[in-house]
Amino acid sequence: MQRIAPMLIATLCLLTPCLASLLLGGCGNDAQLTDVRNNQIKVIQPYRANGTWVFDDRATGLKAEPFVHGIPEMIDRLVADIPSAHKGFRLTFSAQEFPGHELAVERGAPRSGGYYYRDPSTGRQGWLCPALFKYFREAPETIYVKADPAGP
Repeated sequence: MQRIAPMLIATLCLLTPCLASLLLGGCGNDAQLTDVRNNQIKVIQPYRANGTWVFDDRATGLKAEPFVHGIPEMIDRLVADIPSAHKGFRLTFSAQEFPGHELAVERGAPRSGGYYYRDPSTGRQGWLCPALFKYFREAPETIYVKADPAGP
């Protein structure tokens, strides 16, 4: 037992960084993750799954990240004229106004690590979870959004 304990401790010491990395988003994938917060314009491709809009983003390590609490209804309105949007569409967004944006949502109150955003044209609001901070260093005052059909 005395000889096994040092080996076990040494093994745990070697594994600890990997275990911490797994808890924080995956062992060995850190080199594949990109800090997209530096990009002025961001693009994701939401799709419908499990009754809501979700998206995957390899650059941030997100998989089937759901939109919740009012945001799915905003997206429904945004993609109403995009055929087969439920299979996926391109969502372009930025903290800076850009040509052709279709929606500008304004930051509201913080809640549970994320922020509420309000559509001033409808008065509807929705909550963006803490994954917001994978795209922005700080919660923007306004987020400008555009939806387009998914490309090939």
